[in-house]
Amino acid sequence: MSSQQIPEDNLPVVQETAHGAVEGTNDPFADPGLPAHKPRIQDLDERAANRSERAVAFMFVLSMLSTVGFIASYVIFPVDKIVYIWPFGHVSALNFSLGLTLGFALFFIGAGAVHWARTLMSDVEVPAERHPIEAPAEVKAQVMADFKAGAQESAIGRRKLIRTTLFGALALVPLSGVVLLRDLGPLPEKKLRSTLWAKGKLLVNVNTGEPLRPEHVAVGSLTFAKPEGLEEDAHDFLSQIAKAALMIVRIEPDDIKDKRQRDWAHEGIVAFSKICTHVGCPISLYEQQTHHVLCPCHQSTFDLSDGARVIFGPAGHPLPQLRIGVNSEGNLEALGDFDEPVGPSFWERG
Repeated sequence: MSSQQIPEDNLPVVQETAHGAVEGTNDPFADPGLPAHKPRIQDLDERAANRSERAVAFMFVLSMLSTVGFIASYVIFPVDKIVYIWPFGHVSALNFSLGLTLGFALFFIGAGAVHWARTLMSDVEVPAERHPIEAPAEVKAQVMADFKAGAQESAIGRRKLIRTTLFGALALVPLSGVVLLRDLGPLPEKKLRSTLWAKGKLLVNVNTGEPLRPEHVAVGSLTFAKPEGLEEDAHDFLSQIAKAALMIVRIEPDDIKDKRQRDWAHEGIVAFSKICTHVGCPISLYEQQTHHVLCPCHQSTFDLSDGARVIFGPAGHPLPQLRIGVNSEGNLEALGDFDEPVGPSFWERG
């Protein structure tokens, strides 16, 4: 057969590479070779290389200054200082400065290393020759022949009933693993969304067992309460108190910053969930002057004078507040349940 009779798609082609002209074919998986190396300006001009060196050093210096700023932030900003930063809104000055300076410190190290590699380090590509990993042609032919023989002997092509039921069995068997997920524990249903608190439930002091009255709660004091009717000898006491535990603080009404919190309080007496919104630890540390409460597990800090919002730590959202009032007998009572689930977020919380 002459070259005129060979289709053009199969004619040899000549490829220009850094190693010279290589004759090949139009095989899309053929080795294309390496392109000719083009020197950078830093390779030709020492002044340009010095400029790149200074740029890299400048980025590393900025990283060092950012690290110093990170350390200085601990000294400069108090824990409870809140600032307004657009577009983030009101944020903790300490948390924002720590995140910003640490981010810059890491960014400038990475940017300096990338600029160093792209402008000053060698960029010459070096091929690494490897032996062929594909099987010889005779092995491929033998494998295909064995496969076809096995398929023919199994009669899977003729036995449509077997083939159909086999595919059905293979498709359904993974469902067994899905069913096993049910044994991971009981379904939460809506039990995590509600507590024993309801309208008319008295606030009972956990230490004395007596209903709380407004005169029992002094300004600056911290009191813990439970719902009326929840006794320690009940079989579900632990599971119920884990959701209904309440802490009560009395704050001067003028010191309460959040309007809804003031409306849900009674003469400055506010009631919040005792369960931390991070991983559910009980909160018990109260700072009288700042009205901050601290979770002892991971140091999440909440401001009880401003809707119990998070001002420090890993907690994701404020402590839920319980709306309270006083009944005809002068005892503190709940005016409903918490407006949102207590404790940490869970997978189906919406």
